[in-house]
Amino acid sequence: QVELVVSVGGLVEPGGSLRLSCTASGLSFVYFRMGWYRQAPGKERDFVAGMGTGIDTYYSDSVKGRFTISRDNAKNTVYLQMNSLKSEDTAVYYCTAAGMTHHWGQGTQVTVSS
Repeated sequence: QVELVVSVGGLVEPGGSLRLSCTASGLSFVYFRMGWYRQAPGKERDFVAGMGTGIDTYYSDSVKGRFTISRDNAKNTVYLQMNSLKSEDTAVYYCTAAGMTHHWGQGTQVTVSS
């Protein structure tokens, strides 16, 4: 019943930008912490960015200053704005929701390459 629908990723050149979105259904969105994780080839899934139920945000050191997480509670949607993309940002990106229960989106491929 709970579903996290993630937008399509894409191929971006180094230095470019891309925005991902994740729309939730089947849960009380305003009571859930939202976040983004990613998994690069041959590596474990790592935390990227998170946002609480208020205005607090959290970022991994590797993306701080380049990525911005935000949420629109009226649309049950969390966003990840990715700027100044680097080749090492290439990964499958996952959306997650954490509250009384935990949920994951399907993952979307982001490739940064010339």
